[in-house]
Amino acid sequence: MSVSLQPPVALRAPVLGRIASAFAALWLALCLSGCGAINRVPSLEEQAKSSWSEVQNQYQRRADLIPNLVETVKGYAKQEQETLTKVTEARAKATSIQVDASTVSDPAKFKQFQDAQNQLSGALGRLLASVEAYPDLKSNQNFLALQSQLEGTENRIAVARRDYIQAVQAYNTEIRTIPGRWIASWFYPEAKPMETFTSTPGSERAPNVKF
Repeated sequence: MSVSLQPPVALRAPVLGRIASAFAALWLALCLSGCGAINRVPSLEEQAKSSWSEVQNQYQRRADLIPNLVETVKGYAKQEQETLTKVTEARAKATSIQVDASTVSDPAKFKQFQDAQNQLSGALGRLLASVEAYPDLKSNQNFLALQSQLEGTENRIAVARRDYIQAVQAYNTEIRTIPGRWIASWFYPEAKPMETFTSTPGSERAPNVKF
């Protein structure tokens, strides 16, 4: 009497399915590895993270300039105390909210960061506008130097934000479209879309801080 060694059909189907999926993944990996498609997702992610670091660097540079600017203005325009206080408070709030490369995919955290930076930009703009009433301050060498540095920083912020937006667009498109979407789900399941800046009035150009 012969004994069949074949497993039941109910058990064979899932096993065969897993084997087929494994071979399909291996086949895709072999096909795509030559053109670097598998490495494209992490490469674009690293580019976006690097761009974000530059955005943070430029915002920090602006924050570092503000205390000296406030002190300089205070020496010539003590009556602008309310405006100076608002700038100082906005700076404190902006620097207290940190979004590093590992949390840049958190929508709520990113919005807090952007809102705080926008509030600081608004307060700083109002302070600089008030300087028009003080000719002596406008000709002060320390103020002129700070003005020049701030103008350059605002320009660099605009460039850094633009580069970050472009890098995130490339990364998000890759993990949301085929074949990048398949590659991300199989090889990089932790990959998540990154947040980007939303438009604010005048965000397409750096603030004008010339006098």
